[in-house]
Amino acid sequence: MKLRHHEDIRTLAFVGIYFFLVVAQWFDWITFGGSLVILPVLTCVFSFFGAVITHNTVHSPVFESARINRMFQVVLSLTYGSAVSAFVPGHNLSHHRYMQGAKDVMRTTKVRHRWNLLNLFEFAPRVAVSIIKNDLRFVDQMKRRRSPWFRQYMMESWAVILVTAVLLVLDWQKALLVWLIPHIYAAWGIITINYLQHDGCDPDHPYNHSRNFVGRTVNWWTFNNGLHGVHHNNPGLHWSRARQEHERLMVPHMDPRLNEASLVLYLLRAFIWPGIRTHYDGTEIPLPPRVADESWVPENINSAQDMGAVGT
Repeated sequence: MKLRHHEDIRTLAFVGIYFFLVVAQWFDWITFGGSLVILPVLTCVFSFFGAVITHNTVHSPVFESARINRMFQVVLSLTYGSAVSAFVPGHNLSHHRYMQGAKDVMRTTKVRHRWNLLNLFEFAPRVAVSIIKNDLRFVDQMKRRRSPWFRQYMMESWAVILVTAVLLVLDWQKALLVWLIPHIYAAWGIITINYLQHDGCDPDHPYNHSRNFVGRTVNWWTFNNGLHGVHHNNPGLHWSRARQEHERLMVPHMDPRLNEASLVLYLLRAFIWPGIRTHYDGTEIPLPPRVADESWVPENINSAQDMGAVGT
């Protein structure tokens, strides 16, 4: 079980903390005052971290062994309630290849309000519908091709379905609190962060296509997920090298206004006051005409693997 990068000890620790939180609440191991609020909130947060780890895993596998990576994907699928392999069609093959275009099912122009808080509320549910439709088309294609990706996807999906079903039968109320709600939060969070990282940016520019949140604290907890531009320019780059490469490859060429020092201050400015949707330079965003999603077809059966997916 050799790691490809020793920094992924933190990855494994976060996954372990998530499962400890779930088990501790299920068996009432922790009963200090306020635990009924604090522990579910922490579980939501670590379920979101599981989604971030999933994102990292489909770009840069954790272990040297392909077999162990496939097993890890099954375990990781349980941290945020969806098959890890499902990241491939919506994120790797749609968003990365066709960023902000009609073939990007996660493009931010799907929401079109001037008051940005409305966009924040609407983005995740609207995009989730597109992601599900896109995923189903891709799954059908991979099934027809008898792809190894499909077998891995089904193994991960059935693991989530069976564990969820067992927990609901045993205690549906507890399952809702410690299992389903954190998974819903994780899905909402990993979709919504896409809006923060791309809305108001320039998808046609080689460096100004993404917004970066460069604070060291938020990036420690989120595995440098805030350093998003360098990730798009080099999707296979391991998260532990993101800051070094961001400063070397992005900072000299990008508009400095796309380096946000504080995630909290950005959220306040973008969604509370003044809360008006703008381009990163402060000008009004010229939204393109509304267009329907355009389908895309992988060029060959190895497309998912070529984008860094494990278990294909």
